[in-house]
Amino acid sequence: MTLSFASPSEPSVSLHVIAQSDLDDWLSGQPDQVVSWVRASGFTGAMGQVVLIPGPEGVLTHALAGYGEPSSRARKRFPLAAAAEALPEGVYTIASGVPDDVLDTECLGWLLTGYAFDHYASQSPAKARLTAPEGIDAARIEVLANAEALTRDLVNTPTSDMGPEQLQAAAEALGRKFGASCEVICGEALLDQNFPMIHAVGRAAAQQPRLIDMNWGGTGPKLTLVGKGVCFDTGGLNLKPGNSMALMKKDMGGAANVLGLARMIMALKLPVQLRVLIPAVENSVAGNAFRPGDILTSRKGLTVEINNTDAEGRLVLADALALAAEGEPDLVISMATLTGAARVAVGADLAPFYTDDDNAAKALARAGQKAADPVWRMPFHEPYEAMIEPGVADLDNAPSGGFAGSITAALFLRRFAGDSAYMHFDIYSWQSSKAPGRSKGGLGQGPRALLAALPEILDL
Repeated sequence: MTLSFASPSEPSVSLHVIAQSDLDDWLSGQPDQVVSWVRASGFTGAMGQVVLIPGPEGVLTHALAGYGEPSSRARKRFPLAAAAEALPEGVYTIASGVPDDVLDTECLGWLLTGYAFDHYASQSPAKARLTAPEGIDAARIEVLANAEALTRDLVNTPTSDMGPEQLQAAAEALGRKFGASCEVICGEALLDQNFPMIHAVGRAAAQQPRLIDMNWGGTGPKLTLVGKGVCFDTGGLNLKPGNSMALMKKDMGGAANVLGLARMIMALKLPVQLRVLIPAVENSVAGNAFRPGDILTSRKGLTVEINNTDAEGRLVLADALALAAEGEPDLVISMATLTGAARVAVGADLAPFYTDDDNAAKALARAGQKAADPVWRMPFHEPYEAMIEPGVADLDNAPSGGFAGSITAALFLRRFAGDSAYMHFDIYSWQSSKAPGRSKGGLGQGPRALLAALPEILDL
């Protein structure tokens, strides 16, 4: 599926986007028959309302799309998408009503209404297409939309068709498209090349664990993205209850999001040396599964006491982060569907992130607001370091007590990131119910904010 603007040469219908408070002013300049038609339709300018206005010969001449009020728009990520989903099939050109400062975002939301996950059954995405308004970077918006579609597809695909092998294939296909190299360390080779925790977590699964290593770009700052690729998480021997296992196909959402971000970076040719590391595993139950009470030695040499096999994501990320640090990058970013504690803290709609760099945090917050990709900074609270130090090993993968679970996981990961600038995202990557421009299912969280902030963070 490719999400794109309609060709400007296609015949289109003029679309006036009308806020509720602006309807009377707009109607005051219209012919009586248009006023009567709009009033009779019950159109008030409420968000998501549409009305089609025919000309004297009955031919459609223009349409109105309700834009609501500021208070209602503040509750939606892509307000115009609500109307785009209600319009009938056709091509539309925005004639008025969308403020310049949100035009790019509203156009992105419109393109995303065309997304549907139709791999297994036919779906009905919105059919209304949009011509690119003057003044926007249409090519960039199409890149953002298609990167989001990639992330959603990867997360939505069930593990029967998106295990470690298929995740590797997806990364390799992306690399081929943009001329990136891709190397993979698989199975027993993980032990030979010192990735013991990736191997331990994934060794019980039918598909062998692996580390995917993609590289692109030869000049500029070194940027390394690390994405959690746990293609299914049973919880291991600390088996999850059934209702907690239902969405575990999305436990590779970190990998899906870094691949989406990598697609944006490569398509837009950002001047960076990009590396993407994905530990791809399935956390399964078998006679050779790792156990509570085991002590694992990581790539970095730190020992880790396993107090819960369901805290496996930080283990595979730790080995990948240690490798990332060896390359001495300018910035390391990890993304993972890591803790339920993050959901308790900020809910499903915000992408919580950790960084020690105040300026980077401010840049990311501004970028997220503008890109309709909201993020929220969480603290690397150092007094909690003692919570991840069990005494019998260097680190504890699942501290007892139940408090500060997202923070302690982030502190655990930071121990492996070396001296490079480090940023960690603890995301949900799932839309629980349909919303304008956001289909139910897999979701990108953080990549657009990061893309917009990277030029400032890396001084590009």
